[in-house]
Amino acid sequence: MPVLSPTWTDERIELLKQHFEAGLSCSEIAADIGVSRNAVIGKLSRLNLTRGRTVDDRKARDRGFAPARAPRAVPRLQYEMLATIYGETDAPVVAGPIDEANRCSLLELSENRCRWPISTPGEDDFCFCGNIAPDGQPYCAGHSRLAYRPHARARVIRG
Repeated sequence: MPVLSPTWTDERIELLKQHFEAGLSCSEIAADIGVSRNAVIGKLSRLNLTRGRTVDDRKARDRGFAPARAPRAVPRLQYEMLATIYGETDAPVVAGPIDEANRCSLLELSENRCRWPISTPGEDDFCFCGNIAPDGQPYCAGHSRLAYRPHARARVIRG
């Protein structure tokens, strides 16, 4: 069995310290010494050698390289669906009872019927709402109120 030489010889440790003091990056040090970048980082940590950057320096530098976040997309389709069902009035919508007389199976669903599931799939009483869904919407007006509720913050923004 061959005897492996240690990764960190005295010469490599001296080179590591010299390169570190010269301000080389961990990748550059690793390439010059002939070890992995992670080995360099680990050895620097064990030797308690740090660059001395403050938290503020790191935050400022990190912000400079991070791409700007795109503003969150407003769920326009959701608002359009609500506007189609309820109109553009800001008056509170009175939630009436949802008619249960039109319940249907999956095979009975058609394009203009509400697809809101009732019960749990696989159960004997599983079915769909089946009420009339306006203008090709997936749900009737009553189930649309449940499905398309704007978030509280979005409601405040919209006024």
